[in-house]
Amino acid sequence: MTIPGNLLTTAMAVMPHTDVDRALEMALSLDIPFWPQLPLYSYYEDMYVQASEHFPGILLDMEKRTLRFSMEKFMAELEDAMAHFDDPEYFDVSPQYSVVYHRFLDLDLSDRPAIRGQLEGPISFGFNVVDQNDRPILFDDTVRPFMFEFMSKRINVQLEKLKAKNPNAFMFVDEPGLQFLFSAMSGYNDVAAHRDMEEFFSMIDRPRGIHLCGNPDWDFLLSLDLDILSLDVYSNGDVFVNYASAIKRFIDRGGVLVWGLVPTNFEPFEKEDMNSLEALLEKIWSTLAEKGVDTDFLLSRSLLSPATCCLVNPDREKTVEKAFAMINQISARLRDKHDLS
Repeated sequence: MTIPGNLLTTAMAVMPHTDVDRALEMALSLDIPFWPQLPLYSYYEDMYVQASEHFPGILLDMEKRTLRFSMEKFMAELEDAMAHFDDPEYFDVSPQYSVVYHRFLDLDLSDRPAIRGQLEGPISFGFNVVDQNDRPILFDDTVRPFMFEFMSKRINVQLEKLKAKNPNAFMFVDEPGLQFLFSAMSGYNDVAAHRDMEEFFSMIDRPRGIHLCGNPDWDFLLSLDLDILSLDVYSNGDVFVNYASAIKRFIDRGGVLVWGLVPTNFEPFEKEDMNSLEALLEKIWSTLAEKGVDTDFLLSRSLLSPATCCLVNPDREKTVEKAFAMINQISARLRDKHDLS
C-alpha cells in the first residue's frame, strides 16, 4: 500500500492565494502536500485551463478568462496532437500553465509519507467546455473517446514526475461534474459514464482516485476501480452513511477515504469549532460501525482534509488558512484518541 491512512491530512488543490510562496507554505503544512492551483494568481493556473493544454480545438482567451472549443479547429489540430502521443513532455503541465507545479517539483519531498497531484477529469472537463453551438464536448461521440485517452496520458505523466520526488505519490482526478450525471440532463447518462470511467481508469497508473465536493450516486463512485476517494463529508455525510455496504467493500479491497471535514467558506466555518466537527465525524463513524464497518480498520484507511476549496470568501485566504490549521489540530486529537501512530 502506498497511500497512507491513519487520519493524516491533505487538502484540495484550488486555493484563493495570489502569493505562490504562501500557498506552497500552506500545502506543505499538511502531512501529504500537493501543488496548489491558484486561478486568482493567473488564469493559466485554473484547473480547466491546465487540463486543456495542447488539447486540439481549444479556444483560450486569457483576457476574457474564457475556455471554449471549436470542432473545426479540433479537426485541423488532431493530426498534430496524435503525432505527439508518445512524447511525455507534451502531456505534462508546462511552466506557462503552472508556475506552482514546477516550484513544487523543485522541492525535496522525499521525507513525506506521500505527496499528491491532480488533474481535472474528463467528465467535468467535457461538461464545462462547450463548442460553437454551446454544446458540452462530452456529448460528442468523436471528441469524447479522444478526450478520455488524452486526459489519461496527462495524469500518467504527472504521476511519474511526482513519484520521482516521492515513491508514495498519488493522483486525484477532480470530478465535480459527476454529480450532474444523475440529474435530468440528456446526452450522456450514468451507464455510459460508468463504462467510460472504467475504461479511463484502466488506462491510468496507480495509485489513482477521485475528488469531488458534490453529492453524486455514491454506489456509482465506490464501485469504480479507485484507490482513493475524497469527499465533502461536512455537507454530504448524512447521505454518505447510507452507503455502508459499498463503503465496506471499497475499504476491504484497499480503498482509502478522504473525509473533507472543516468548512472553508466563511459563514459555516464561523459556526463550527473543533468539538462540533469532531463530534460530527465520530457520529458518522459510529453510524457506519452499527452497519458493519469496523471503525479501527476504517480509520486505518482514512485521511482528513478541509471540506472543499473556496475562492469566494470576503477575507480571501484567511478562512482557508484557518481551515488548514484546524484540520491539522483535529487530526492530532483524533489520532491520539484512537491511538494511531
